[in-house]
Amino acid sequence: MSEGFGKIVKIVFSGIVMLLSGMIGAQTAQLIFPLLPEELFTDGRTWLTLWLPCKIFITIISSISFALIGLILSPLFFRLLGLIGTLFETHLKNTSWSEITSATIGMIVGLIIANLMALPFSDLLFGSYFAILLNIILGYLGARILLKRQNDLKQVLGPIQGLKDRLSMMRGARERQIGEKLLDAEDGARSAAGRKILDTSVIIDGRILDVARTGFLEGLIIIPQFVLLELQAVADSTDPARRTRGRRGLDVLNDLQRLQGLNIEIDGETLKNLGVESVDSGLVALAGRIDAQILTTDYNLNKLAQIQGISVLNVNDLANALKPMLLPGETIVIDVIREGKEPHQGVGYLDDGTMFVVEDGEKFIGKRVEVVVTSMLQTSAGRMVFGRFRKEVKH
Repeated sequence: MSEGFGKIVKIVFSGIVMLLSGMIGAQTAQLIFPLLPEELFTDGRTWLTLWLPCKIFITIISSISFALIGLILSPLFFRLLGLIGTLFETHLKNTSWSEITSATIGMIVGLIIANLMALPFSDLLFGSYFAILLNIILGYLGARILLKRQNDLKQVLGPIQGLKDRLSMMRGARERQIGEKLLDAEDGARSAAGRKILDTSVIIDGRILDVARTGFLEGLIIIPQFVLLELQAVADSTDPARRTRGRRGLDVLNDLQRLQGLNIEIDGETLKNLGVESVDSGLVALAGRIDAQILTTDYNLNKLAQIQGISVLNVNDLANALKPMLLPGETIVIDVIREGKEPHQGVGYLDDGTMFVVEDGEKFIGKRVEVVVTSMLQTSAGRMVFGRFRKEVKH
């Protein structure tokens, strides 16, 4: 593939040499016209047909001749270019890029000065030759001088580099200020969202994990060390039911820590340091000390915290608030599965687990009935709906 590419380059180079040689031939013909005798251009010539002007004929012959000469000499020119390239490669092999850059800049500056100096002489007879001479001399001198004084070039460019460094430092300082403002805003938002302490009951319940996954749980989530100890004690219980609940709580904690964007912190305060003996009292004392809210499903803890002025977030209240609202007078179909606490009552459950108490529904246990909602009781422990029997529904 390399040999084929080399042949293409040679052919293209030969074509360019022929084209340039032909143009030189045409220019040469124009120069020799005044030197030829006038009899060649008279109408009475017999050596050339009348329809072909003599000047055009001479120009064509001269162009073809020079093009053939260029074609013959093109291999020599090609080899000469190769030797020049090898010479440059040999001399530049041990030359650093800084030296090459300095020489190039010096040559460019010299050429610019040369062309500016030659501009006033452009209309004179020797103006073009003077411009060529100036370009050669000043281009060489510029490259030579700047190559020798490249250390001085670094000093000249030093203030520019210093200005660039100062601009970079200013840009970096500005970016840091913006970053600090963003962090302060994030801390402010986190502080505004508040701190929330998880108790053992809400961890074992597990619904807090679903709430966190939806993104509704914000702020700093604090898990006290004594809650972890209580959870571990439940997981190590000899009672299979308690042991299962404790292990589920540990799994919920692990899943919470893996959630992206949830900031969880383990607080090392002990019950002894807080001056209390029970876990519930410790939660209330810690929440009052760090100005935090308590997340729980424990009804008794809820009441204890409210008495002492601590804000409580009860997951049961959240779940009840999200249940569909039933209004008195609405009808609904349920299955009566057992008797109620009061005489003649039957009990069924809605799809979301809400208990539905049916008046005079005891005789319909095991049957599906249509009932009318009469009232609703809402507590932190859950929601109860009361209704009266309307008619039996066949399966």
